[in-house]
Amino acid sequence: MLSITVACLTIAVSAQDKDGRMPIEEAKKLKSPVPFTRKSIAAGKNTFVRNCVGCHGADGKSMVDVVSDATDLTQPKYYKSGASEGEVYRSIRDGASETMPAFKTQIPDDKDIWHVVNFIRSLWPDSARPALQEDK
Repeated sequence: MLSITVACLTIAVSAQDKDGRMPIEEAKKLKSPVPFTRKSIAAGKNTFVRNCVGCHGADGKSMVDVVSDATDLTQPKYYKSGASEGEVYRSIRDGASETMPAFKTQIPDDKDIWHVVNFIRSLWPDSARPALQEDK
């Protein structure tokens, strides 16, 4: 039992940097457990409206005067913290810059963060957007 606990503790510690954030290398490896579906996108939009519109705007283009360096979420090629699904998840959960705070306390359910990731990816140009999956 002790070796299992120690192994779990080692994994948990190695999955965070000195600030408690997920290392970018780990984020790049993450794959969403939530399929890219209309239902997920709608759920993500609801969470986005409650938590993100103030800086990123309702359309995700960051054309608001509140934060001058808020990312235009419709242009993944310009994301400073990476545009893989895991990197977007990490940016939401752990924060992405001095002005992008961590939302892990406001959005404590990982599944809800993945829904936001799917909503953000739905804003991307068709060529960059993942294939829409059927709702089940």
